[in-house]
Amino acid sequence: MNYQTLQLAHDAGVATITLNRPDKRNAISFQLVDELMAALDAIEKSPAHAAILTGTGKAFCAGMDLDELKSLVGKTQEQNVKDSARMAEMFRRLYEFPLPTIAAVNGAAVAGGTGLATMCDFTLAAPEAKFGYTEVRIGFLPAIVSSILVWQVGHKIARDLLLTGRLFDANEAYSYGLVNEVVAAEQLLTRARELAAQLGENSPSSVRATKRLINNFIARQLDDQIAEAVEENARIRTTADFREGVTSFLEKRKPRWSGK
Repeated sequence: MNYQTLQLAHDAGVATITLNRPDKRNAISFQLVDELMAALDAIEKSPAHAAILTGTGKAFCAGMDLDELKSLVGKTQEQNVKDSARMAEMFRRLYEFPLPTIAAVNGAAVAGGTGLATMCDFTLAAPEAKFGYTEVRIGFLPAIVSSILVWQVGHKIARDLLLTGRLFDANEAYSYGLVNEVVAAEQLLTRARELAAQLGENSPSSVRATKRLINNFIARQLDDQIAEAVEENARIRTTADFREGVTSFLEKRKPRWSGK
C-alpha cells in the first residue's frame, strides 16, 4: 500500500509505524485512521513479532486534525455515529492487536495522540513528551479512550485527567503507570527496539495467548462501554458547546460556554 500519512518499515522481526504528517504535528485525519488500520492488518500478516508506533518530527500526535475537527460541526447524527464508530474501531484494534505494541512517544501526545499511546501495551516517552486528554477544553469528550483509561489508572486519577483536560509531562505519566519508561530522546527508538527484541525471545504463541487472556478479562464490559461511548461521542457533536468550543479553538480565543 502507498501510505500518505504514515511510514511502515520492517527490520529484524519488528514493524515500525511512523506517523508522518510533521507539518500537522502528526494529527489524526480520517485518512490516517484508514491507513493505520491498513498498516496493522499488514503487520499482523507479516513475520513481525512486535510493533512500534512513533511520530516523525517534534510531535508524536497532536490529536485530531483541525480541518477534520472543523468538518465535524454540522454533520448529521448518522454521519457522527459512523465517524465515531470508525474511531472506536481504530483504538480498539490497537488495544487488542495480537502482537505486542510499543508506543515511542517522541514529543507532544495530545487528546487522540494520548489515546494512541494509552492503547499500546508499552509506552516509552522522551522527557519532553507532553500528554493530555484535552477534549473537555473544546466542548468534546474522550469517550472511547476513557473506558480504557479508567481500567488502567482507576477512577480518581481518570477523573482528574479527563475532567480538567490538563497537560502533564512524562514523569507524571510514569507515576500513573501510563508510561513504562522515560527515555532520553536520542535513545528512545533504540530502547523501543531493545524491548521489542526482548519480547521476540519469548514464545510467539504464548505472547499472543497472554495478550488474548488479558484482553478477555474486560472484553464484555468493553463491548458495552464502547457502544455507549460511540453514541455519546456522536451526541455531543450536536451541542452548542461543541460548536462554540471548536470555533473558539480555531479562532484562538476563549470559549463562551452556554452549557447546552
